[in-house]
Amino acid sequence: MFFTISLYTALTIFAIGLLYKGSTWFRYGFDPALKEFSPTRRVYAAIRGIFLTLFSPKILTLFKVFVLEVVLQKRILKESRLRWWMHQLIYGGFILLLLMHALDKVVTASFFKEYYPTLNPFLFLRNLFGGMILFGVGLAVYRRFLIKSPRLQNSPMDVYAIFILVFIIISGFLLEGIKITSYTRYQEMVKEYAGIDDEKALKSLEMVWVKEYGMVSHKLKEPFEEEALIKGRVINESCLSCHSRPQWAFLGFGASRVMTPIAPGLDRAGLPNLLWHLHFLACFVGLAYLPFSKMIHILTGPLSLLANAVMDQRTSDPANWVTKQMIELDACTHCGACTQRCAVGIVYEAMPNRNILPSEKMASLKSLTAGENITPQDTRRIQEGLCLCTNCLRCTGVCPVGINLHELWVSAREALLQKGYPEPLILSPLSLYRGLMRPGLESGQYQKPIAWSQEALSIEFNKGSQGEMILKPHRDYTLKTRLHQAVQSQTFSFCYNCKTCTNACPVMDVYDKPQEALGLLPHQIMQGLSWGLTDLVMRSRMLWVCLGCYRCQEQCPQGVQITDVFYQLKNLAIKQVKSRLNAG
Repeated sequence: MFFTISLYTALTIFAIGLLYKGSTWFRYGFDPALKEFSPTRRVYAAIRGIFLTLFSPKILTLFKVFVLEVVLQKRILKESRLRWWMHQLIYGGFILLLLMHALDKVVTASFFKEYYPTLNPFLFLRNLFGGMILFGVGLAVYRRFLIKSPRLQNSPMDVYAIFILVFIIISGFLLEGIKITSYTRYQEMVKEYAGIDDEKALKSLEMVWVKEYGMVSHKLKEPFEEEALIKGRVINESCLSCHSRPQWAFLGFGASRVMTPIAPGLDRAGLPNLLWHLHFLACFVGLAYLPFSKMIHILTGPLSLLANAVMDQRTSDPANWVTKQMIELDACTHCGACTQRCAVGIVYEAMPNRNILPSEKMASLKSLTAGENITPQDTRRIQEGLCLCTNCLRCTGVCPVGINLHELWVSAREALLQKGYPEPLILSPLSLYRGLMRPGLESGQYQKPIAWSQEALSIEFNKGSQGEMILKPHRDYTLKTRLHQAVQSQTFSFCYNCKTCTNACPVMDVYDKPQEALGLLPHQIMQGLSWGLTDLVMRSRMLWVCLGCYRCQEQCPQGVQITDVFYQLKNLAIKQVKSRLNAG
């Protein structure tokens, strides 16, 4: 009764968890797509998309991806042989153990009519598959905790998943070992199946089980007479149809040998029964927890690989693209491959914001799309991590489950920009990709973040001045000190205002009256720095429309690193604005 109730409870939680998880794929999304496509519309689009794909030549692509990338995990092999072995051992062992052992009455018994879990080859295979999982978990622990790959982060989810898996497998081997030694279990089998009343025959049979099956009897000890053993083996022949020698269960039998000295005490304490309950409860807990853990990638990982193999953002239904991105968030295995390849990952060592690292950003995006209550400070940290992305696509190229990470960053970044969070990085060359994608944005959306950022800078650097006239000298000589922290930006003091930089600047050609449009011109910015006019320099439009072409720097007769000075000024301005925003 306890077993049945526990099993159905676990199955119910598992089913509810799957339904809930599946519903989030159609309910959540990044703005503004979330407002545009209702859940009903997305479910309909998904069914239609699946139907059209299955009845098209793309079915061949799906088959190829399923074999090479889902079953053989070609992507992981290309990335790392250690990770491939680790994944194959855990994944292969888990699936085979699930089908042959956990679902034996449904699967194994259907193919093998004479099936008994205590017979070979099932006895051997069960240990082999369990051993594969343990070895794979050992490789995972070695990779995560001993090798300590650069910037690889561990989350509680990683530890929970490993702990549950290890507990299930080890408790299974311990249960098998203690059942081999258990005198109580032996007596139960004899009573139920042997049908022998002769005391001498029972004693001979018991000798055989002590000597050859590893059972520990509190009545009989070796050595035994060979004549009695021969008689016992004859009686035992009827047991061979359902019991192979336990030595084939090489791990369970090994555990039984370790427990032999204390086996009688463990048997009397009822440990076989306790371990049986613990083992199955651990299995049920793992089953119920699966939809809510990172192990859900067993289902979502293949979905991500298959969907990305046949979907194209330019031709696919936009509603399906949103749904695919939500599945991708659940497909992440938190393996850290993206983080190790990230071009800006090293920035994390100077800016301890976990959202800079792609693998850590995924958890933040899940919270963001789920509408969780995220503070403005945390939202800005997510945005900072997103905007530091250089669009190098390395993360997408190495993801073992084929997640299009770059498009996730783009969608999330655009969603946050449209919520009105000022992001000064949008004024830097990092906004190049957004400029390229401008035709795909709604009218007016491209300019809004720029206006919000300019407003934030204007508020920050408009102190002590009114219009273009400085009412009170607002000199900030600490700016020189801060600029001297970078070797290149120290060179501004070499400037003698020859105007070569301004004359070489291509931005001047865009405006009829550059002075009025830009506030300060390049040579004037250099002069402003010498005078310590921080506010005037920082709010100069010239600073923020600089193309970064380095033409001014190449032409300067004094070797002033003008473009690098501009970058340093922008970094200082952004840092100051962010400090004010984060302070609330």
